[in-house]
Amino acid sequence: MVVQNSHTLLARSIHWSFILLYVYGIFKQVNELDELEDTNLLLFEIVFATIFLVIVILRYSYMRRFKTFLGAREPVHIVHYYFARTVHRAMYACFILLPLTGLIIAALYTNGYQNEDGLLMSAALGIHEFMATASYVLIATHIGAAIYSRIKGEGVWSSMVPILKEDKPSENEIVKKIASIEEQVYDKIGSLFSRKNE
Repeated sequence: MVVQNSHTLLARSIHWSFILLYVYGIFKQVNELDELEDTNLLLFEIVFATIFLVIVILRYSYMRRFKTFLGAREPVHIVHYYFARTVHRAMYACFILLPLTGLIIAALYTNGYQNEDGLLMSAALGIHEFMATASYVLIATHIGAAIYSRIKGEGVWSSMVPILKEDKPSENEIVKKIASIEEQVYDKIGSLFSRKNE
């Protein structure tokens, strides 16, 4: 049996092309509700949100077959594993709820609920804006974790990123010390949860 230590070309392509789609969606977003009076813009937003939603669901269906820390040279602490999985799943939740709430906003708007202060529209806009903000925070967390993993030389970076590949764990004493403290924190969190479950 061949042990897979890197993402497939298809997985990397899906990952990086989705980033372009997300960035495009952020930059072309509607800023004011009355912009939806333009029928062409409204139709474009509906089509874009639908395509985005389908791609997110297909991406999740495909990517879930890969381990969270594919490419890691050393065993990953269980607390670290669950933290990373939680961030990934939260990102997918945001990526699903963003276009979904966008479609709800479009449906409400076309059905006469055009007042931003109305209960339904206000709720849909609020959830949509919260998901956008949460996605920024989660993506920043994901990028920060990827860079930190690259600095430690864990191998995870090289499984997905085509540049600056690492070939061995970092020998830097500061990095090793920080990684050691990180493991101690995970141990404490792990023992805290195991005590709660007793």
